[in-house]
Amino acid sequence: MKKIATAFAVLALGLVTATPADAAVSTHCGTYICVMTAHHNRFVQDVTVRTKDGLPGTLRAYWGNFRSPKVNAASHRWEVGYEQANAKLVCGGLERDGRTIEDGICATI
Repeated sequence: MKKIATAFAVLALGLVTATPADAAVSTHCGTYICVMTAHHNRFVQDVTVRTKDGLPGTLRAYWGNFRSPKVNAASHRWEVGYEQANAKLVCGGLERDGRTIEDGICATI
């Protein structure tokens, strides 16, 4: 939990120093993962999916037409000003030993 709080602080500090006043960090947590996104209105700049328990697993993130490959740490950054039409959710999922543990955990932008 301490790592997640640190990640939030880093994201928030980055937004305070690098983006306009109406920029936001949206987060939603499930039982096993948290999905975090830094965005300015519908302009998403960062998507991060982290496990809450710190155990190994395969993570993925998806938003609009972007789907990350299954990786050990799902995180992706876009160029400033990138927008996907009609995308309102940033989501993530977790697999362990070939089984879906949690999927469809979404943060609203």
